[in-house]
Amino acid sequence: MDNAVLQHDRSPAASAETRAGLAAEEARLLALEAVYCSHGDTVHYTQFPKIFSGCEGSFMLDAAGNRFLDLQMWYSAVNFGYANPRLNAALKRQIDTLPQVASQYLHREKIELAAMIAQDAAAKFGAKGRVHFNVGGAQAVEDSLKIVRNASNGKSLMFAFEGGYHGRTLGASAITSSYRYRRRFGHFGERAHFIPFPYHFRGPKGMSKEEYGEHCVAQFARLFESEYNGVWDPKSGQAEYAAFYVEPLQGTGGYVIPPPNFFKGLKKVLDDHGILLVVDEIQMGFYRTGKLWSIEHFGVQPDVIVFGKAVTNGLNPLSGVWAKEELINPTIFPAGSTHSTFNANPLGTAVALEAMKMMAEEEYEPMVMAKGAYFLEGLRDLQRRHRIVGDVDGLGMALRMEICEAHDSYTPAKRLVDLMCDEGMKADLEVAGCRYGLVLDIGGYHKNVITLAPALTMSYAEIDLAIALLDQLLARVAAA
Repeated sequence: MDNAVLQHDRSPAASAETRAGLAAEEARLLALEAVYCSHGDTVHYTQFPKIFSGCEGSFMLDAAGNRFLDLQMWYSAVNFGYANPRLNAALKRQIDTLPQVASQYLHREKIELAAMIAQDAAAKFGAKGRVHFNVGGAQAVEDSLKIVRNASNGKSLMFAFEGGYHGRTLGASAITSSYRYRRRFGHFGERAHFIPFPYHFRGPKGMSKEEYGEHCVAQFARLFESEYNGVWDPKSGQAEYAAFYVEPLQGTGGYVIPPPNFFKGLKKVLDDHGILLVVDEIQMGFYRTGKLWSIEHFGVQPDVIVFGKAVTNGLNPLSGVWAKEELINPTIFPAGSTHSTFNANPLGTAVALEAMKMMAEEEYEPMVMAKGAYFLEGLRDLQRRHRIVGDVDGLGMALRMEICEAHDSYTPAKRLVDLMCDEGMKADLEVAGCRYGLVLDIGGYHKNVITLAPALTMSYAEIDLAIALLDQLLARVAAA
């Protein structure tokens, strides 16, 4: 293991008195949290909620100085490493110049950021478009739903994928396939028809990945065969559905990667029936998969792109929508069509503009693809040596490891994944005499997938460290 990875871990152990003080302070904070904090904002998925106090690069730190290698980077929001010096500096500069301005006025950072995103999209997809900002991914999805409904004369029905995730606001949860997110709150406005995603590992046996992708497209196309299928009126040439919301790689669904031919077939069906393609890049955008937009891997032209998370490296909430000119120009979508007080805030747009400049200056595509291939080969080695690893896959630095029961390497083993996450929080994994924790995230249809979204800036030595730590965790939980 490279000494550069380990050099921070040689500090003297804290004294017994210091450890006791830290434990007392943590107990005090957890006692307050138990009484005053909602569990509804995702804390308490794990049995032992963790309090962190610092971060740098690929690592989170607790008050005791334990280092946790983070392999999910705030749900893929921190693509460029914690405390990235260049992006932090951009935020500090903006705080000292124009930290706040009402959204009815303009500022340079918003204009230049929108132009950079729109010009890039025009070059890649051959279509002029405009950018509309907001503060979170789900809010941007809501904005996109308004754009789509406005352009389709108020149609409120959408297609989306089984296993898809688009957020937890009322509109976004309506096009997210999990009923769990709607159960307590009912439906509001949008409704979705959920279509199977080509999840080859759990698809029909006997088909190649490409054949299964073609099968899924053919099954979708059947909905338009005649007026009696319910979604298409051939006499008027009108579909009942306004748009199809897709994640090119499923995020919360477990980083499922479709065959390369899938989206071309799907897009042809949509174009033939006047249905818009809305691409959710919130989790996979900004070089997570080796390209700025993950949809670029599949050779289709989106009508709308929704983005967020890593556009600011997680430093300040900002999200947005790129849409084709005919959907979002000021005549069809005039001033005030949808609005948030903080929607194009100067702190967020300043950091995002710097991030876009950084991505344009550096060769992220070959770097991410090479690191991802190296990481994936390490995961394949783990799969060969641990029967509980049923499947591994990856595109760029979006990687998956599906955990299954050892007897068949197929039956989902959620209990083992939960145990892996809890054990990773103990910070007692040892490599070359240094102790580490491991931050993991769980996804998948059966919540048995470790979804890996490490920093794009992580070193090869840190990838080796990740594989060594995962190796220990797999052995530990398999023996439990």
